[in-house]
Amino acid sequence: MTVMRVWKGWTRRSDADEYEGYMRRTGLVGYQKTEGNRGVHFTRRDVGDNTEFCFVTFWESWDAVRAFAGDDPERAVFYPDDDRYLVDRDWVVTHYDVVETA
Repeated sequence: MTVMRVWKGWTRRSDADEYEGYMRRTGLVGYQKTEGNRGVHFTRRDVGDNTEFCFVTFWESWDAVRAFAGDDPERAVFYPDDDRYLVDRDWVVTHYDVVETA
């Protein structure tokens, strides 16, 4: 069974490019280095004065999710400079069982 994990965070639009680069160096690397990661979709869109970022990751099992997120996989994972950029964020992530991929 594949598990899909979804997290969103928001920056000021003026910080969006810098945050994107930061997440490429931290978040994407963290996902990709964790055994059992099956892929990452990293998206962004401008919403008013802010930019919304969304990470959708795919994992081969709940054990793989826990290897990335720790013992409480519902809690979001943050990186040292996130407070510098984020004006809002999901503190809890959403998980889905992937039923089918076409």
